Amino acid sequence: MFEYSLSHWATFFTAAVLLNISQGPDMAFILGQTAKRGVHSGFSAMFGIWTGAFIHIIFAALGLSAVLASSAVAFSTIKWIGAAYLIWLGIQSLRSKGARMSVNNHVGPKGLLAIFRQGVLVSVLNPKVAVFFLAFLPQFVEAGAGPVSEQFFFHGSLIIFVAAFVEPPLILVGGKLTGYLNNNTKISRWMDRGLGALFVGLGIKLASSDRF
Repeated sequence: MFEYSLSHWATFFTAAVLLNISQGPDMAFILGQTAKRGVHSGFSAMFGIWTGAFIHIIFAALGLSAVLASSAVAFSTIKWIGAAYLIWLGIQSLRSKGARMSVNNHVGPKGLLAIFRQGVLVSVLNPKVAVFFLAFLPQFVEAGAGPVSEQFFFHGSLIIFVAAFVEPPLILVGGKLTGYLNNNTKISRWMDRGLGALFVGLGIKLASSDRF
């Protein structure tokens, strides 16, 4: 079971790396939280995004993503909820005054949990992710390698495994911006505005998107 050729793995891991470094709501959320609130917040955001992606992988393996892709009503419902959530995050960032974080104002456990939950929602409420997995994973299903659902789950999990090598270094590098931003309120404010505009733009793009 799960026996694949070398060319299969080379193609898959190349695609997985490119997928993980591509720009989108997930990466924007992770790096935004890192730069503004530090490395711990970045990792909380990352684990939230991974959890949301894992939920999509389970849906794909169970065939639920196929229902979402084929149902205009289901897709539109999730799409509008996801778009509204991204726009709401953007507005929150746009309204930020770029306040500094003192040593005594670090992000505590409750704050980290809130960031984690936001990351889960950012990923889960993006139906394009579900449709993507439904279109991407079948390309790596091979006859005789095992049940289709298990191959879906296996390859989907490997995408998150690849993310574990790609995203943490980006968070550590992005974390170096935190101190600089905390000492430059004006720059921090403009970064908030830029990040807010990005999320609003991503929300509008999602709202205006089709299923494919």
